[in-house]
Amino acid sequence: MEKGELRVGIIGYGLAGRVFHAPVVAATPGLAVAAVSTSDPDRAAEAAARYPGVTVVASADELFDVRPALDLVVVATPNRHHARLALQAIDAGLPVVVDKPLTPDVASAEEIVSAAAAKAVPVTVFQNRRWDDDYLTIQRLVRDGELGQVTRLESRFERWRPMVRAGWRELPGADAGGLLLDLGSHLVDQALQLLGPATSVYAELDRRRPEAQVEDDVFIALTHANGARSHLWASHVVPVLGPRFRVLGLRGGVETYGLDPQEAALRDGGSPGTPGWGSDGRTARIGTPDGYREEALEPGDYSRFYAGVVAALRDGAPLPVDVAAAAHVVQVLDAARRSANSGTTVSV
Repeated sequence: MEKGELRVGIIGYGLAGRVFHAPVVAATPGLAVAAVSTSDPDRAAEAAARYPGVTVVASADELFDVRPALDLVVVATPNRHHARLALQAIDAGLPVVVDKPLTPDVASAEEIVSAAAAKAVPVTVFQNRRWDDDYLTIQRLVRDGELGQVTRLESRFERWRPMVRAGWRELPGADAGGLLLDLGSHLVDQALQLLGPATSVYAELDRRRPEAQVEDDVFIALTHANGARSHLWASHVVPVLGPRFRVLGLRGGVETYGLDPQEAALRDGGSPGTPGWGSDGRTARIGTPDGYREEALEPGDYSRFYAGVVAALRDGAPLPVDVAAAAHVVQVLDAARRSANSGTTVSV
């Protein structure tokens, strides 16, 4: 740890903490992984080996008592713990990053927003897919007006996983697993960021694999306040993949295929900032009245999220993800589940 670095404590060292947060924190100038909480001995040993000098504890309560004091807490636990731990951090006056979704339910999301405002504690949510290569490219095309007024967004996180995997995300109950809160959080967040707030939601949630205990096939249709529509898919049962993005405007459109390479690179032990990070040669196909062209995607970079956190804590810059916007995502996801249960369109 270098002098002046912000000391970060990470609660949970499963997929979110070990694969996403810890490596990205360690690669971000101004941050250092100072503490990790995990009750798993093998993961504890892995954290200690990968981040020399880190303090490893068995529980979140112990992490809050780590000395020297922490400057930032990351909640990277199963969804059901997000609200309790975020509120604990706020009560301690500690800035906090919560893995997506902010919480599984609207009431606790609103409680976090209110508590953060009342105590003036910075709270943000790790919506890392805002820094995917394809999404960054589409944002730029929309911002620059090349597509004109956008009328429709199609967005997919499709995978072919015919066998149910072990882990809380594939199980029902208190941990709040299932694809709606998992990949649905990314899909809805990206749609709201690109096209603005939603006014109505229609959704279909299904369990397609015989062994599935939670939804593994999700469709969400949003109507946005500006009249645009988003059609969003998340599924584990897609042997023939569709386009990752298809965005249509009155002056042009864009289509991309494949997934941003950062998740795969992080799973393989990679680190942001290494040569070629966030780029794998994929292109966007852009159609305009003048014809079609292929354009290289902008490199993705999840460390830009944590660079934004550093800027917010040190310089008073806006947080990279506004907690109220993250609460609106939870509101839309809740409306989607109510829509699927009732078979009706639900107003937001």
